[in-house]
Amino acid sequence: MSRRTRRVLFVTPFYMLFEFFLLKYIFLLFGGLNDIYLFVLTVLVGLLHCLPMFFETKKSTFFGRLLTTINGIWMWASVMFLIDIIVIYLIGRFVALPFEVVFGLILIVPILGVYNYYKAHKLIVSEKTLNLDNLTRDIDIAHLSDVHFGSVRHKSIISMIGNKLKELESSCELTIISGDLADGSSVVEENDLMAFKEVNMPIIFTPGNHDFYPGIDNVIKACENAGIIVLDNQRREFGELSVFGLTFSFEDREVPKVDESWINPNMINIINYHVPYHWDEFSELGFDIQLSGHTHGGQFYPVVWIANLMFGYNKGLFKNKFGKYLHVTTGVGSMDTPMRWGTDSEIVILKLRKS
Repeated sequence: MSRRTRRVLFVTPFYMLFEFFLLKYIFLLFGGLNDIYLFVLTVLVGLLHCLPMFFETKKSTFFGRLLTTINGIWMWASVMFLIDIIVIYLIGRFVALPFEVVFGLILIVPILGVYNYYKAHKLIVSEKTLNLDNLTRDIDIAHLSDVHFGSVRHKSIISMIGNKLKELESSCELTIISGDLADGSSVVEENDLMAFKEVNMPIIFTPGNHDFYPGIDNVIKACENAGIIVLDNQRREFGELSVFGLTFSFEDREVPKVDESWINPNMINIINYHVPYHWDEFSELGFDIQLSGHTHGGQFYPVVWIANLMFGYNKGLFKNKFGKYLHVTTGVGSMDTPMRWGTDSEIVILKLRKS
């Protein structure tokens, strides 16, 4: 049983308890509902939350993916309804709200849901410029992360990324994926990533935490079949670029020692590391650029604000006192819930330029 499966099973009883009281207070706004019916609804929500997972990790099906997607949308809606209810009850302590106003405030959630779903599925390409001293020519790199291939975002997201990267072949020399190509919500089969094979430029991938949930060997095999270069605690040179892929490591996986052997002083040194941690340490060692993801930028409000507090570098391009860069992308896919608000599903072209 994977870490993700254990996590979902552990959380489900608490999630059901939350849903019971959430539904209770929603229905109280419209006259209430018998607790027996609320209990039945809560059980159905709990089953929707965890049952498809057991089938999807064996064989992904359209029906399993549909149920998982519905669950993901409802999880997002639950957060929004909770905020909605708190606002309604706080205002209601001071002013009697007409039924039409209450209904209108509740209706905001599905309206926002349409926008959030659209935003999560619209892939944009943006550009950022990095000025470096030891460059002899201009180099453009496509950076992406957190594809989260799984039940919620399946082969369609791989095709979408593959098509977009094909459009960038003439301008970018290299694509770097900073982890979480898969998310563990469904099995990863050896031909699931074949859309990447059509891209006519090197694609580098270094595993993140979610890539271990469906079995890291399965993810690596699918990458190799698609022609993706997997840098699993390894270094490889591409023209003037030296790229080291530092794999996210769990407690049962050995973490390589950070030392000068990772650095080529005559090249632009890039470290591809899923999480935006240890930037100053890597900079002091000699890495010019760190490429990360993991945060999703918070993915949607109000989580965006929480992520800004939790992560020192939540999203964007940063430059430190050493003159080194960290780029944290908001990712392409979405974790658990296919919703975005305040963040983009993005591929970022990093334009390396002579200072």
